[in-house]
Amino acid sequence: MTAAQFPAVTVEPFGDSAVMVTVPHPDPVIRRTAIVAFRERFLAQRLPGVLDVVSGLESLLVEYDLLATAPEHVAYAIRLLAERPPAGQRSARARTARRFAIPVVFDEETGPDLASVAEEVGLAPAEVVDAIAESTFTISLLGAAMAPMMDGLQVPRPVRRRAEPRTDVTPGAIMIAGTNAIIQPFPGPTGWRVVGRTPHTIVDISRPDPVSFGTGDIVRFVPVTRDEAAALDAGFLLPVAEVLA
Repeated sequence: MTAAQFPAVTVEPFGDSAVMVTVPHPDPVIRRTAIVAFRERFLAQRLPGVLDVVSGLESLLVEYDLLATAPEHVAYAIRLLAERPPAGQRSARARTARRFAIPVVFDEETGPDLASVAEEVGLAPAEVVDAIAESTFTISLLGAAMAPMMDGLQVPRPVRRRAEPRTDVTPGAIMIAGTNAIIQPFPGPTGWRVVGRTPHTIVDISRPDPVSFGTGDIVRFVPVTRDEAAALDAGFLLPVAEVLA
């Protein structure tokens, strides 16, 4: 997406010391792509007084210090940045998308929500697994703890979140909601539906680069049996080209 194609953004107050940035476009793909592109531009031109930036699937929360700036200044700077990048800013080289083929065990233990998802969308559990395996996912953003949040789930209807969140989900859990998927990097709670688990380590904070993936990367989930998963040398997740090298 070039600067000329970059759509305008909406900036709205969020509490006393933050604003929510969204892209007012009817196409969800455009909204998500644009907010990721804007986030990269915003972080490259970090504004004075900004304390934190929190990414959402279609939004960006910008928190600021009221003693260092004012909400109208933050909003004005955000709109200006979206409309016209600063003079002299170098154009960023497009990042080449990486591809990942991630083995996943889909069964009652690794996917405790698989049966209920199947019932909800009107498929058999095996058909839900087939639908997930046939879907091509694109990483839209890195969420909490660098979890990859992905678009592209192809099922008859969007999947609802759990009415009662799970309190402790195992690392490597493959979870779906709406038409999105996410991989749980560390133990923790979630309201997403857990349908399987990969034996790979998704995030390793002991490494200089804790993750091997980024926004725009392509993911396919490959169903495997428990025995096949146990036989894999499933350490830190790497892209397909590096696995084959």
